[in-house]
Amino acid sequence: MEEALNEAYKSFKKGDVPVGAVIVKNGKIIARAYNKKEKKQVATKHAEIIAIEKACKKLHNWHLDGCELYVTLEPCLMCAGAIIQSRISKLVYATSNEKFGFVESIDHVLDNKKNNHHVEIIKGICEKESQKLLKNFFKNKRS
Repeated sequence: MEEALNEAYKSFKKGDVPVGAVIVKNGKIIARAYNKKEKKQVATKHAEIIAIEKACKKLHNWHLDGCELYVTLEPCLMCAGAIIQSRISKLVYATSNEKFGFVESIDHVLDNKKNNHHVEIIKGICEKESQKLLKNFFKNKRS
């Protein structure tokens, strides 16, 4: 999660919502990314989506079975869908996203008995650090 926080700081410095993500396979980071929505002016440039794209490219496969995604903010609906579609095995996120978080939907979709894919979900790792970064970003944005 510390590496995801490092990515979030990059986003913060560039004036974008500070969200960072890393994807790990077999204990090694295979992809890292930070939010670029404002910089690129593209709505889909979320840290999770960029990291998933990089991991797929590195593995030459859209199946990310056995991969773990670490992200500093609870994924939105779009990113939750990408996590399910890419078959990521484990999601670890730092802090909840009251407005746009959609991780509960992952559990709901995967509870369906027809689905054979399961995403392990862990939340609250480095929660205070992520919250502080987000609060500072929005405080600076409003001043």
